[in-house]
Amino acid sequence: MVSPPRVAMIDYGSGNLRSVEKALQQAGAEVWRSDSPAGLADCAAVVLPGVGSFGDCARRLEERGLTGPLRSWLAEDRPYLGICLGYQILFEGSEESPGVPGLAHWAGQAVRFPARPRLKVPQIGWNSLGLRGADPFFSGLPDPAFAYFVHSFYPAPADTGMVTASCTHGVEFAASCRQGNVRGVQFHPEKSQATGLRMLANFVAEIGGGKS
Repeated sequence: MVSPPRVAMIDYGSGNLRSVEKALQQAGAEVWRSDSPAGLADCAAVVLPGVGSFGDCARRLEERGLTGPLRSWLAEDRPYLGICLGYQILFEGSEESPGVPGLAHWAGQAVRFPARPRLKVPQIGWNSLGLRGADPFFSGLPDPAFAYFVHSFYPAPADTGMVTASCTHGVEFAASCRQGNVRGVQFHPEKSQATGLRMLANFVAEIGGGKS
């Protein structure tokens, strides 16, 4: 019998962890909440959900001794899924928290939606994804697919070739990026109903079926 893959869900003291945990379990993963480097041991993947500010996230990861281990995990191209702020923190920094470094795995910054008449910021609600390429994360989904967003900032990657899905809210932005086994999404799969559960099931299937 194949056991479910073990996923370390990073707990840095803020975030909607329970809904992400339940969605991952429904998708077939064994979820281990981790608030220290020791929690990354014997895990097939890391998931970093994120709510709050970029600066608070970066500070709390550093306080828990997770910044270095996460950078090493990413440098080794081990499976990682960043959700919302957990996606933005993959980049060098954010306009939200000037001078605060992110994990800097990818070049680029998180930027704020432009101030425009009738453009609501934050973006809250459903929006369509324009899928690019053949990322297995989106396998079996229609194009466009619809996902649920809650955010005022979004990453602007230096390498646009790693964008796997785009979205438009006043401006077109990178709703999802991937390089190797590292990916991040600006939307919330755990709030995106059947579409989001399919994405997470694809992620769990991709990281493997665990030990027999």
